[in-house]
Amino acid sequence: MTVLLPDGEIYPSAEIGTVVMPNDLEQLCDTVTGYSRYAVTESISRGYITARGGFRLGICGTAVIKNGCNTNMRDISSVIIRIAREMTGVGSGVLPQLLEDGVFRSTLIIASPGAGKTTLLRDLIRGLSDGSALCPPQRVAVVDERSEIAVMYQGLPQMSIGKHTDVLDACPKAIGIPLLVRSANPQIIAVDEITAAEDIRAILAASNCGVRFLATIHAADKQELQHKPLYAKLLKANVFSSVVTIGKDRQYRVEKL
Repeated sequence: MTVLLPDGEIYPSAEIGTVVMPNDLEQLCDTVTGYSRYAVTESISRGYITARGGFRLGICGTAVIKNGCNTNMRDISSVIIRIAREMTGVGSGVLPQLLEDGVFRSTLIIASPGAGKTTLLRDLIRGLSDGSALCPPQRVAVVDERSEIAVMYQGLPQMSIGKHTDVLDACPKAIGIPLLVRSANPQIIAVDEITAAEDIRAILAASNCGVRFLATIHAADKQELQHKPLYAKLLKANVFSSVVTIGKDRQYRVEKL
């Protein structure tokens, strides 16, 4: 057993016990799911379990493959517990810079992995949804593909996402974006980690319907983003007007695209 903290990895004391056995992992998964692992089989097939409070268990073991797809996980060999931590208010200084005459401009959040993209994304969603003196409440729809933004647990969000936010949980972005355009009448659609060409196609189609976007993407800075072939079409189409870059010590820099 190890614990990864912001200042490095540590090992628990011998009194706690550092050897994790398969039975311990099985017991952990049973406890988190209320001894109803069958009810979260679909989530387990994607490699994780979401627990009450927003905690997330990443699971490794033997994949059960059927028809070329992973359908379950057996013989669990390791579990990575991600401790949920919400930081309300981190976007308060950023959000006013994303408005033009009180109207939100479609925005990309870019940073390296682990820099806090999802944390900032979540707080901006909350700020837009609740509104402020600078901007009235917005109808925000979230495609939470990996259940990391709202962290839904039995239909309830475990994180603060605002009063006017609809969440489509555990749905691929390419499927969820057009679904929300048809069903939720959103002013803004928020997604985490654009990674695939089909995601970009869905964003381009929805932007033509008047929907604005708030999204995150992996890149060190704006220059690196401009050199990635997958995103060239997205940038060329001028879907996004602003970019927020997260630097060292979570310093936020807002630029126009």
